[in-house]
Amino acid sequence: QLQASGGGLVQVGGSLRLSCVVSGSRFSIRTFTWYRQAPAKQRELVALITSGGSTTYPPDSVKGRFTISRDNAKNTVYLQMNSLKPEDTAVYYCSSGDGYWGQGTLVTVSS
Repeated sequence: QLQASGGGLVQVGGSLRLSCVVSGSRFSIRTFTWYRQAPAKQRELVALITSGGSTTYPPDSVKGRFTISRDNAKNTVYLQMNSLKPEDTAVYYCSSGDGYWGQGTLVTVSS
């Protein structure tokens, strides 16, 4: 089970840190991802972190602004989001490489 939190309302240029607490075993060997889905748009992969800590950020729009990390001792994955823009407004979901999804947390960036 994955439990995401940390979303909210923030002004343009602000920051938020999302957290995803993962229950169950084998956290340290699993890959985790953050996706987002904006209104009327398809779900988009935002960031990925492997068991070894390698990270990938497919959208050019988040590179240099978003950072995914993990704390194996706390079974938690984070997404630090800086310099937020209105186009970052979306529901953010964490998921695991073996197909489990969290419930989503809403991020709203106001201009």
